[in-house]
Amino acid sequence: MSGKKDGRKAPKAGLEATTPSGLRRVVITGTGTINALGHDVATTLEAFREGRCGISQLQFRDVERLSIQIGGQIHDWRAEDYFNRQQILLYDKFTQFTLLAAKQAVAQAGLNFQGALGLRSGVVLGTAGGGLNTWDENYRAVYEEGKNRVHPFVVPKLMNNAAASHVSMEYGLRGPAFTVATACASSNHAMGLAFQMIRSGAAQVMLTGGSEAMLCFGGVKAWEGLRVMSKDACRPFSANRNGMVQGEGAGVFVFEDYEHARARGAEILAEVVGFAMSSDAQDIVMPSAQGAERAITAAMRDAGLNPDQFGYINAHGTGTAANDKTECAAVAHAFGHHADRVMMSSTKSMHGHLIGGTGAVELLACIMALRDGVIAPTIGYEEPDPECALDVVPNEAREAQVDAVLSNAFAFGGLNAVIALRRI
Repeated sequence: MSGKKDGRKAPKAGLEATTPSGLRRVVITGTGTINALGHDVATTLEAFREGRCGISQLQFRDVERLSIQIGGQIHDWRAEDYFNRQQILLYDKFTQFTLLAAKQAVAQAGLNFQGALGLRSGVVLGTAGGGLNTWDENYRAVYEEGKNRVHPFVVPKLMNNAAASHVSMEYGLRGPAFTVATACASSNHAMGLAFQMIRSGAAQVMLTGGSEAMLCFGGVKAWEGLRVMSKDACRPFSANRNGMVQGEGAGVFVFEDYEHARARGAEILAEVVGFAMSSDAQDIVMPSAQGAERAITAAMRDAGLNPDQFGYINAHGTGTAANDKTECAAVAHAFGHHADRVMMSSTKSMHGHLIGGTGAVELLACIMALRDGVIAPTIGYEEPDPECALDVVPNEAREAQVDAVLSNAFAFGGLNAVIALRRI
């Protein structure tokens, strides 16, 4: 995924720039990430190809008090390698991750937002917890250490929109700028909304994706209470799976109007062609196959593609008993006879569940499938589960040419968001 131009001539005004419905086409021209597998996209994709696991022993204050002590943690993170002291005082870790990923994405896209383009560009990001490390540190200071004041930057540091606002300021993005918080579907909702804004003509370029930094004592302790966490590994779709594993990091993308991208000779990595969301309206934590199926079916319909045109699905695939069998049932119903032929994997087995940021990192696996013909595996797969009897690409990456892919995200609260991409 280099930033080289594709060598194609710019089309005449209006040529192939819109869909038959008159909506504008949307493409991806930049990618960036930091997660447990790597500090950039190239390293992350290499890990996907190798089936490398980034889940390891957690390292932070009071980890010995936790019953869950593993996660997809970015162990070699040094904020001072990227930011000055004043910035570190102002940026929570989730904002730091976002800014690093955004820098990579903008550099690859080769965009300069000065002038008119900045007025037609914006940012929409997803996060569930926002500045959770800041919350954790300051609760300790007030309640455990008995301090009576906190730093004046605490509120602007912990607020969920901090990352989006700092990205907007960093690049002069003066169009739509906001944050979406829908638990584990936050990134997919954010990217879907960015897609819709460009498609409708409300924006020309959007930086979008999401980030999360929940791996601190309070963050993990809260998740322990749900009793859905594994103590040893994330094994999606395997009969002996025993829960999810948290991760941290960010993924940021440049979504761009197709005509604008072609006119400037940008390399186009993939086309975003569909998005749908639904609500189970059923249970705050227990997923619904019907709700997930509605989102999957609607995303394919929005893309104008049939089930047999999709070759790969990046699954939500948390490794919990409830999610995995429910997701497989939803895919089986939505895809019908083609369900046995579509490949589906969960990269959470490698980088962990980044909660609000997870869909953003997982979209990288979708782009890799389309551009490189490499399907990221579901590692840790040990025992077939008759309730998950789909092609989950167990343990080893697979070479296969696919023309269209889906990325699933199903969140607590019964909130579902599915994105469709195609090769271009």
